[in-house]
Amino acid sequence: MKFQIFTILVVWQTLVFGQVIIAPGDLHQIQEIQENFNPKSNKPSEKGTYLWINGRPHLSTLAVVTASFKASNLPSGFIIGSRINDIITLKIPINQIQDITNLKDIRYLEIAPQIQPKVTDAVLDLRADSVHDGLGLSQSYTGKNVIIGITDWGFDYSHPMFYDTALTHTRILAAWDQFKTSGPAPSGLSYGTEYVGEIELLAAQSDTACTYYDYATHGSHVAGIAAGGGAGIGLKGVAFESNLLFTAIQLDFGGVLDAVSWMKSYANSEGKRLVINMSWGLYYLGPLDGTSLGSQALDGFINDGVVIVTSGGNNGDVNFHIKKTFNQDSLSSRIHFYPYSSHASMWGQSISMWGEQNKSFGSYFDIYQGGTKVASSPSFNTQTAPGYFDSIVVLGTDTIFYNLTTEASHPQNQKPHMRLRVKNTHIHYNVVLRSFATDGTVHYYNVTELSNGVGNWGMPFTAYGPQPIAGDAEYGIGEPACGLGVITVAAHKSERRLSNGLIIDGSIANFSSVGPTVDDRMKPDISAPGVSVESTLSSYTTGSYTPSSTTTFNGRTYGFVKFSGTSMASPATTGVVALMLEANPNLTAVQIKSILQSTAREDSETGVLPISGSTQWGFGKVNALAAVQEATRILSVSDTPIFNEVLVFPSLASEYLTLRGTSNESYFYKIFDMNGQLVLSGTTTAIIKVSPLARGTYILHLHSEKEFGVQKFVKQ
Repeated sequence: MKFQIFTILVVWQTLVFGQVIIAPGDLHQIQEIQENFNPKSNKPSEKGTYLWINGRPHLSTLAVVTASFKASNLPSGFIIGSRINDIITLKIPINQIQDITNLKDIRYLEIAPQIQPKVTDAVLDLRADSVHDGLGLSQSYTGKNVIIGITDWGFDYSHPMFYDTALTHTRILAAWDQFKTSGPAPSGLSYGTEYVGEIELLAAQSDTACTYYDYATHGSHVAGIAAGGGAGIGLKGVAFESNLLFTAIQLDFGGVLDAVSWMKSYANSEGKRLVINMSWGLYYLGPLDGTSLGSQALDGFINDGVVIVTSGGNNGDVNFHIKKTFNQDSLSSRIHFYPYSSHASMWGQSISMWGEQNKSFGSYFDIYQGGTKVASSPSFNTQTAPGYFDSIVVLGTDTIFYNLTTEASHPQNQKPHMRLRVKNTHIHYNVVLRSFATDGTVHYYNVTELSNGVGNWGMPFTAYGPQPIAGDAEYGIGEPACGLGVITVAAHKSERRLSNGLIIDGSIANFSSVGPTVDDRMKPDISAPGVSVESTLSSYTTGSYTPSSTTTFNGRTYGFVKFSGTSMASPATTGVVALMLEANPNLTAVQIKSILQSTAREDSETGVLPISGSTQWGFGKVNALAAVQEATRILSVSDTPIFNEVLVFPSLASEYLTLRGTSNESYFYKIFDMNGQLVLSGTTTAIIKVSPLARGTYILHLHSEKEFGVQKFVKQ
């Protein structure tokens, strides 16, 4: 068969645009938007890549600014959404994209990465019912005076699950619909519509994200797990007396960061602690090692007191990943495609590739028909390839489209990177990835991409051709779950106790994504119930569901439905965090994560987990009762001396405790575990090495010649 390869477009070998560094794929997208923008209609060509502010379409971006950056130096019309440390969200009018060349004191800019997305059994599995009853505690805890923020889509503001248990008033404090353009927008954020208070929320009824997401109920379901009040039929969530903030987030990370900033400001104004749930994720954008701008910004919020819980991902049953350590050799693996008949917006497959610093690698693809190779793409190397390459392969009357983005050194982690996007609508052709290198390790991911900019599920690699290699399900933690500070949650089946006392189920969910992260950090952190969890169904959904149960409230029928996913496990954990914050509002986000890990339970399903955690289970199953008990014992970070102006810090230690006092005298110390067992002792003038201790909470006894003090600390 004759074939031809046509090069349509090769652009941007360099990454510098004016004085701003921009990734080559983003430069290409900016050029396309610029070329296709219609000034008469004031509309871009691509749906889902822009948002409307004051009647004008804008591109959502993330940027890294210098210390001398001033918002007043931005071109007129550019809008800052939020800022955390040196990262800002920046909205750029599409008819002013050329002004990017005039930006001052901005070191790096990227288009904001686009994103995706029964209760009583889960509550029992979590041991949250014991917390509600105050078992082994000085009082019961239900989430009072804590705010749970939900970033998602498909909120039903009128659903009785979000009312108090007496069904008198809604517990939703405010909502921000980033899709709705009528306003008013939140103060300082310039886009979307904010609803504050019961009257505005009930008048609005629901968000408007169904424009993009027909199911339009995911956010309601998630919120019901974390904080459902029971709706009068007993389906209480984990923290059923907490307050709620909802944000229907735009389809990009910029909207997420703006949502976190808005929620944080609102919680601060209320004087309440905040935990935010993120039951969504992405794979094909970002380094997946915690260095992306989005992950860095979330870590900034976490360091500022916001607790963020996120779903670990649902690719545990898909062999969509390859890890290859090269030794002057190559690999060959077939790229499987999601069926084009199964989704109206199906575009193709996105293959992300991340190598080691200072070690280049190359890639191309072969096309097979039957067992015969009929075509190949050009070969590309991360060190020499153009920043962006767009082409087609013509096979008779058939066409296969592809494009490639390459970086010799990604700005955030200095690793070589490729992203190959392939559109192959012809089932009689197999597309086979070929890759090669002298040395170094490269990770590959095969993820479905939709034409509306989303899609997030993995598809397999299978061994094919010369040097065949099959995929696996490992290293399956995406963004934002790979972040350093977030609490990443795996999913398992809720255990059930039969009438004869026998406990069944409780096994890991087959879909729950497996760690570790690309940089070999242990993830997930914890596991929670996420299989067939019954929770809220939005009464405004445009999707078709068969409710598991219904109730009538204020003359309207409201339903409930069972969903599965780490999207359900994450809010279960979020609710437990709210219980912990009610018990001890002074806990830091780092302490909360450590407590969840150190109090997690093991059973016959988990087995005995390694001390460093498991790539399936994290550190075990969330144990709400043990976590809240521990939260009530932990001292908050403070400057209170242990005695006579002697400070011992940090309260959460991984390697050392440090003593700071007015003299260099020698102290004698003893460290006890929570069972009263002596685990460490010695003398010191400044440092106590605690790295040999297992994770958990300990009590330090410190003696000088004249004084004695006691202080708790957590070994992480």
